[in-house]
Amino acid sequence: MSINSSATSGVTSNASGVILVSRIFLSILFILAGYGKLTAIAGTAGWFASLGLPAPTATAVLIGLVELLGGLAVLVGFKTRIAAIVLAIFTLGATAVAHLDFSQELNPLMLQKNLAITGGLLLLALIGAGAYSIDGRRG
Repeated sequence: MSINSSATSGVTSNASGVILVSRIFLSILFILAGYGKLTAIAGTAGWFASLGLPAPTATAVLIGLVELLGGLAVLVGFKTRIAAIVLAIFTLGATAVAHLDFSQELNPLMLQKNLAITGGLLLLALIGAGAYSIDGRRG
């Protein structure tokens, strides 16, 4: 039995409720962060400029959309494996750009938090969205 078929059979029989709760918990962070960035573009762009990111306004819009749309995809379980991988890569990139300056007091905690979130996203990418999702309804 392959890892994938073993994971899938366990998902459909016992774990879909837990996967749903996990998707909700993971998605909240990204939905709220994306919404916050998109509704405060000037402030977000200013912060991104201070980090040295190129085209800070366009970057703020792009990152806001990745977070918001990726979070919504995880929430409803649509193309979940792809969304989880994109958000995992995004989270590692955001960590590298904004949370490796350990002279800032909260960055060690932000690093640990982001690594934990990435771990959850990678597990979600591996096991999929479960039965209580758009992906699960599509077969």
